[in-house]
Amino acid sequence: YPSTINLKRVHSFWNTLFFYLLLHAMEKFEVHILGCGSALPTTRHFASSQVINFRDKHFMIDCGEGTQMQMRKSKLKFSRLNHIFISHLHGDHCFGLMGLLSTFGLVKRTATLYIHAPSELQALLQPQLDFFCKGMSYKIVFQAVDTYKRQIIYEDRSLLVHSIPLRHRIPCCGFLFEEKQSARHLIKEKIDLYRIPIYELNKIKNGEDFIDEEGRVIPNEEITLPASPTRKYAYCSDTIYQPGIVQQIKGIDTLYHEATFASSDEARAKETFHTTAMQAAELAKNAEVKKLIIGHFSARYEEESVLLEEAKQIFDNTYLAKENICFNV
Repeated sequence: YPSTINLKRVHSFWNTLFFYLLLHAMEKFEVHILGCGSALPTTRHFASSQVINFRDKHFMIDCGEGTQMQMRKSKLKFSRLNHIFISHLHGDHCFGLMGLLSTFGLVKRTATLYIHAPSELQALLQPQLDFFCKGMSYKIVFQAVDTYKRQIIYEDRSLLVHSIPLRHRIPCCGFLFEEKQSARHLIKEKIDLYRIPIYELNKIKNGEDFIDEEGRVIPNEEITLPASPTRKYAYCSDTIYQPGIVQQIKGIDTLYHEATFASSDEARAKETFHTTAMQAAELAKNAEVKKLIIGHFSARYEEESVLLEEAKQIFDNTYLAKENICFNV
């Protein structure tokens, strides 16, 4: 009943609710490591796979054996995974994919699943899908990735994913996850002071000035703060040492880079088109990234601390990947 409503109180309630939601919308950007070993199985590590949790949307990068078990251990919901990115078609990066796709059918998934990968993957998987997954409850869309050039391979209103061309024994690329620029932040006290209606807030967040009932123009800079810096995460595995990627990953927040070998095995790294821990750290240093995570460890090392120590000599803010650990970007 309009005659009994205290409009000032209603306005205050909605503003309080809005800012409560704003405060609790510190959007997630997490990297969940599911596997960080290399091709030869060990009891210490699973094959390569990780899940990016970006604002509660899950994006998988690579899918080695055991990936679906690791998702369970990391308490990652299958239903939130709609995009899978495969860097290249070596088995330790994709042998877990068929099992995962089959499980999605068993749990009666209905949402479309998009697989971004080298074009040959569809030809390899389709016969298996036809044999093992007849009458599947969901649709799979294969989207071919050109591993030889940098391009946008995924985009929504808050995220871009670029390919990063790498050099390996077969066509291979990495992936750069880049958060889009968000809107400016409202200053609650100013919103209350100028009694700004809720329907004006989105326009103000997007940079517009506010004109009050008396026609006064309140500059946007007076009632907002600058938008938060965007966050970026890059995944680079597998590749020979490639200084050419520095410009593409310049200044990013977090870099995951393969560090298959120690510097004592640099010749072996070059022969197999892999990278040493020191070389990964050199890339991180030259690219001025904020944090480096190394992984894809060779089975020859019983203890990866030797790789961490080598990397830290060049880039101190280096961390070892480990199964079921989560890094914030």
